[in-house]
Amino acid sequence: MLDFINQDKDPVTGKVMRKVRSFVLREGRLTIGQRHALETLWPRYGLERAGGQLEPEAVFGRDAPRVLEIGYGMGHSLATMAAAAPEQDFIGVEVHRPGVGALLMEIEEQRLSNLRSYCDDAVDILTLCIPDHSLSRVQLYFPDPWHKKKHHKRRIVQPEWVALVRGKLKEGGTLHMATDWEDYAQQMMAVMNQTPGFRNLAGSGQFSERPAWRPETKFERRGARLGHGVWDLLFEAV
Repeated sequence: MLDFINQDKDPVTGKVMRKVRSFVLREGRLTIGQRHALETLWPRYGLERAGGQLEPEAVFGRDAPRVLEIGYGMGHSLATMAAAAPEQDFIGVEVHRPGVGALLMEIEEQRLSNLRSYCDDAVDILTLCIPDHSLSRVQLYFPDPWHKKKHHKRRIVQPEWVALVRGKLKEGGTLHMATDWEDYAQQMMAVMNQTPGFRNLAGSGQFSERPAWRPETKFERRGARLGHGVWDLLFEAV
């Protein structure tokens, strides 16, 4: 297991900089199908950070509304959304290879021409690869809550991250977040309230109903039966 701290070098001084990551990279075991998908389908459906800034029209062969999802897990929900909205193009970012392999299998099985994926750190991809003002929606569903208070600094939803996302959204684009941890939902709301350039679509300080485009997961349904809550936040770039 790799530590969540990534050591990068300052390009000017050459000194090692300690960068807080919002994830721990647990490789997990690849199934035969996932490994085969990574070997055979990645060249067709995978996107690389080394490719530099993305040219969406070249990748998808058209100019359509684009949705970016960060941390899609095993990819079933993202593939479901792409299948339900063929008029939109979807880009996923996931660091765990088993999940990427699973998504590639879904893309091939459902013949989804409107879905591609990075296997990389989402902050790096947003910074280096996604053109400014090019996205219609950014999705962050059930990110790692880092529930211990001393670990809250590792949560991805911080003012700097939200400002980065704002620069990638078109005017009128949407940042959609969901979590099943109430204290994280409150932190998300607090961060959004203090970040300029967004309007809460549910009203000031209010959480949104789950929109139709976000499929309800088995995890959510189980949580609902146990009395657990889920909080959705929908903010428009203005």
